[in-house]
Amino acid sequence: MKLTGVSLVMLAAICWGVSGGFAGILMTKGWDPIVISFYRGAVGFICFFFWFLFRFRKNQILTPRVYIWSLLAGIGVAGNFTFYFLSIQAASIPVAATLMYTAPVFVLLISFLLRIERSTWYKWGCIAGVLMGIILLTGAYNTDSISVSYLGAASGIAAGLSYALFIFGFKNASSIGRPQTTLTIAFFTLCLILFLFTDIGEVVAVITSSDIGWFLLLGILGAGVSFIFYVIGIRWTTPTTASMVAMVEPVTASLFGVLFIGDHLTIIQLLGMVFILVTITVLSVKQSDEKVYIHSNN
Repeated sequence: MKLTGVSLVMLAAICWGVSGGFAGILMTKGWDPIVISFYRGAVGFICFFFWFLFRFRKNQILTPRVYIWSLLAGIGVAGNFTFYFLSIQAASIPVAATLMYTAPVFVLLISFLLRIERSTWYKWGCIAGVLMGIILLTGAYNTDSISVSYLGAASGIAAGLSYALFIFGFKNASSIGRPQTTLTIAFFTLCLILFLFTDIGEVVAVITSSDIGWFLLLGILGAGVSFIFYVIGIRWTTPTTASMVAMVEPVTASLFGVLFIGDHLTIIQLLGMVFILVTITVLSVKQSDEKVYIHSNN
């Protein structure tokens, strides 16, 4: 079962990484990032809605808390999808994917503010390590020849913040409701939000365009199938293992960008990516060890 769980989480992460590549291809064809995000979410919503109907008899009565946390999760996913694609457009797939994975740092900071976790020098050192990685990755150390635009860096970090909001929303909603119910409400919220900001004419144009296949593939892999894989897989593995396996996403996205879209990374940018990924992985392991220690002493 453990091997099955790891395999499903890895499949989900690979799907997310490849979906960033699909989005990059669509943006090179001139499609707006918000339209791309809308279709990714809409196709995902359809997948989750059918899953919800299939398990309808087992879906318990919804409480206001489920709605509230699921709505927050939907807002987080909407921001994550949109800012991630904007970062790809303004920077590159490797940069966008890596900056998005600063989310665990934001989760830690919010936990400090809400007094969910205790502030320590070790944790602040991890945050400093991630910030150092961001500086190297974006070229912010040299303002005269910054290698990543401010829009690209800001959008990537905003994607990470949005991802953190999704983590909190989904974690709380799934603790009191079923995953298929939470995901259906969250992605319905996502569709409503993005529909308000998207170009309706361009949304309609997608249906009759030759790129409709790319949009469907993006939604199925990047939202529907991947989130189902992840939700099922994480039940059979530990949070530490899942977080480490999920690091396949930025690696997959980076390789896709370099191999198929022509993205290029300097040695310094690669070093920045290593700083971020290693620090977040170590932090995830440490956090999990602390939780195991606390539970064993209770």
